[in-house]
Amino acid sequence: MPTSTKEGFATKAIHAGQDPLQWTHCSVIPPIVMSTTYRQDGPAQHRGFEYGRSGNPTRTVLETCLAAIENGKHGLAFSSGLGATTALASLLGGGDHIVCCDDVYGGTNRYFRTCLSKNGIGVTFTDATSINNVVNSIRPNTKMIWLETPTNPLLKIIDIKAVIDTVKAIRSDIITVVDNSFVTCYFQKPLDLGADFVVYSLSKYMNGHSDVIMGAAITQRDDLEERLRYIQNALGIVPSPFDCQQVNRSLKTLEVRMEKHMANGLAVAKFLESHPRVEKVFHPFLPSHPQHELAKKQQTGHSGMVTFYIKDNSHKFLKALKIFTLAESLGGYESLAELPSVMTHASLTPEARDALGINDKLIRLSVGLETEADLIADLDQALKASQM
Repeated sequence: MPTSTKEGFATKAIHAGQDPLQWTHCSVIPPIVMSTTYRQDGPAQHRGFEYGRSGNPTRTVLETCLAAIENGKHGLAFSSGLGATTALASLLGGGDHIVCCDDVYGGTNRYFRTCLSKNGIGVTFTDATSINNVVNSIRPNTKMIWLETPTNPLLKIIDIKAVIDTVKAIRSDIITVVDNSFVTCYFQKPLDLGADFVVYSLSKYMNGHSDVIMGAAITQRDDLEERLRYIQNALGIVPSPFDCQQVNRSLKTLEVRMEKHMANGLAVAKFLESHPRVEKVFHPFLPSHPQHELAKKQQTGHSGMVTFYIKDNSHKFLKALKIFTLAESLGGYESLAELPSVMTHASLTPEARDALGINDKLIRLSVGLETEADLIADLDQALKASQM
């Protein structure tokens, strides 16, 4: 079924790429095509698919749907979020340079610092909430700007359009990438704000069930899609057909899930902000957030991500939780809690963690879809236990 940008989000998520007429059996639910190879009519004469790494019908369904809900033109799926990051970084060459926001997923930071450096690609981390910081970090060999907003784990908001417009005015050849994993395309569309690529860990909210590891990159540019499609095939960082079907299924409920994550997350943030055992709460839709007005302008809502500083013993708090599970990752239907300093962001240097304020008092919550009152009660009893 063809879709357009005028159709509603849920309509596109449910129908884009799913046309039953693309299959001779007219299956309403796209099939999982497990074949690694495809019969050809003649040497080098195939019907769109030749080898599983180069292309797969189930993956094509997912990539088409991803592009549609993102208001993009091309979607490319990868075996993980870091796989997508690796592929995008492969657009660069030795001697090139990346400007990256400082508060970023620990795995991205680690990959840029310890892996790309071996390929002669330099990285400058800077607080991208200041456009001047980004501009001052640009070098003659800068080829990519990497933004993550809201940031991880401090939930800082970067003005996507302002940063990209400023960068493109200086150098139109610089590729701009926005990691949108924390809020998804339901609440924020970086491509509409000028980004060349939006990148995801689909493992998080887009899949939303904590049972798939996958990443994606979406673009509106034909030239960049052609280059990245070649890299996708050449590096072989592709997901399995089964996992593609799982994420394709999950996108159908993304709108209703994100609305519930938003409601629960904001309720938890307001509760924590009023609690005497909490020092400070970070949530973009709280008026106390330093970029609250920008968040309201740039996003139509926020996910279930809430970060806060606890006054008491964080280890006691985390061990006392009963509904929230102490675990890494985020974006599933279940609520999770973690200590970034020793978990998701342990790979940062101690100096970087200190500069960002990622210490043993900073707790990150991924608020799930459980009953709101139960979540708040769980946090309340754990906060009381943290004083003992």
